[in-house]
Amino acid sequence: MLYASQYNPDGLLTEDDIRATLSAGLCGRFDGQKVLVLIPDHTRSLPMPILFRMLVEILSAARQLDFMVALGTHPAIPEEGLLHLVGITAQERAGAYRQVGLLNHAWDDPAALASLGVMEADEIRHIAAGSWHSSLPERVDIRINQLALEYDHILIVGPTFPHEVVGFSGGAKYLFPGISGPDMINATHWLGALAGVVGTIGIKDTPVRAMIHAAARRLKTPVTLAALVVAGHDLAGLVIGDLFEAWSVAADYSAVRHIHWSERPYQRILSCAPSMYDELWTAAKAVYKMEPAVAPGGEVVVYAPHLDTVSHVHGRYIYQIGYHILPYFLQDWDRFAGIPLGVLAHSTHVRGSGVMADGVEKPNVKVTLASKISAEDCAHLNLGYLDPAKIDIEAWKDRQDEGILYVPRAGEILYRLKT
Repeated sequence: MLYASQYNPDGLLTEDDIRATLSAGLCGRFDGQKVLVLIPDHTRSLPMPILFRMLVEILSAARQLDFMVALGTHPAIPEEGLLHLVGITAQERAGAYRQVGLLNHAWDDPAALASLGVMEADEIRHIAAGSWHSSLPERVDIRINQLALEYDHILIVGPTFPHEVVGFSGGAKYLFPGISGPDMINATHWLGALAGVVGTIGIKDTPVRAMIHAAARRLKTPVTLAALVVAGHDLAGLVIGDLFEAWSVAADYSAVRHIHWSERPYQRILSCAPSMYDELWTAAKAVYKMEPAVAPGGEVVVYAPHLDTVSHVHGRYIYQIGYHILPYFLQDWDRFAGIPLGVLAHSTHVRGSGVMADGVEKPNVKVTLASKISAEDCAHLNLGYLDPAKIDIEAWKDRQDEGILYVPRAGEILYRLKT
């Protein structure tokens, strides 16, 4: 059921709108309970400082209130970064918010994880359906952060956007892979890779969403979702209720708000990755959200002059394998047996769709990086390179009627072709 919902199709919610909706959906529901709030990290756009202060106020009657960043495999955030994320000072942390926990998820710490059971081969094959491939694991241990079992209630607060792995983000994705162990992270991402970005992103019902929901139903701790519909760094919608129903409503709103339908394909796109993406692992959203609108043989240039890191956590693997289309990996599968499936998925998501022809890789789209990552490294990674200092943004803007597109803030709006 839905407890509260508000959506402005033409504009934004005011702070009064947000407070009223949060109060209607949450006030008094968790009095005397231990509540764990799951939130995103800095790679998602939302007014987190406003929401944090409102939530602490509205849930003040909870016996214990803690916030955990659903990091997936993103790096842990130091204390200073956590304070910045929720918008409070060190003095406020020591004073008004001293009783509120600020926690990181640790996906790679077995001691921090608990198992909800195992997803066996038959269930995996049924969920994957037409995307099933023998490279998928035969069984998946559904591990989740142990703390998820130690609270009376979990509240998820996060945005919903078109997403390259799951179709639309948000909802139960904050559990799996948000606070899950590596098995679920790898299995879901590889299933998404097998389905392909173009066949997944901006589609509501996908095999990965089905896998995530199947895992979430094994969690006994009650979950409430506050699903956000984001416009820039502001909110256009807020839906509070059942984990699955509230996500479904938010995904429908996102499909209208966050998908741009193009009349014709583009030959070249300058896709500008904002500074919140501080590694290619996340800045690659500037590719994912563009590929469906690129003409065969076209190019996506990821303009990220601030970016100097491929991945803080997985970089050594990515430098080992580079970026390649899915058939490249499948044709020589045994060679990549030691690489985590989630890393292989990232690689092929970035490189996009394509075919192998007589042993030669033929991607549909050229991916070029304009960042602090060197030309030599780009060549090693199987990516194109442009010197960001030599990119004339005004020239790109002036040529947008010539099959060229300039996207000043890429990563959240999906571009697709009208059919």
